[in-house]
Amino acid sequence: MPLKLDLRPHEKLFLGGAVLVNGDNRCQLTVLNDVPVLREKDILKETDADTPCKRIYLAVQMMYMDAPSLARYHQYYWEQVKAVIQVAPSTTELIGKVSDLVLDGLYYQALKAARELINYEQELLSNARKPA
Repeated sequence: MPLKLDLRPHEKLFLGGAVLVNGDNRCQLTVLNDVPVLREKDILKETDADTPCKRIYLAVQMMYMDAPSLARYHQYYWEQVKAVIQVAPSTTELIGKVSDLVLDGLYYQALKAARELINYEQELLSNARKPA
């Protein structure tokens, strides 16, 4: 099934190992084959992975973007998962959802589930900061 992308001017796009930058005008692209595609807004930079759940997202992102290094990112992913579940057992269900998708090799879908995990983490952190 083709993937249609509407790009804003100067928007970056990761496409199958290449980083593309749109020109001065909006454009529409159609991707006809199965290839890793991430828009700039969905890419997490390593320097921005400043929470445990963001590091899980980063690991999944790298699995999706860098298939030749898959084993390394899987190892990093499972280390992060173990650490998060130890300190926040309430994340187990969401992490399970991400992990099932990772094990099935559905990395793009796992990224979407990892976004839910990041949102839940933010909720936990904001509740922890509220005065009792």
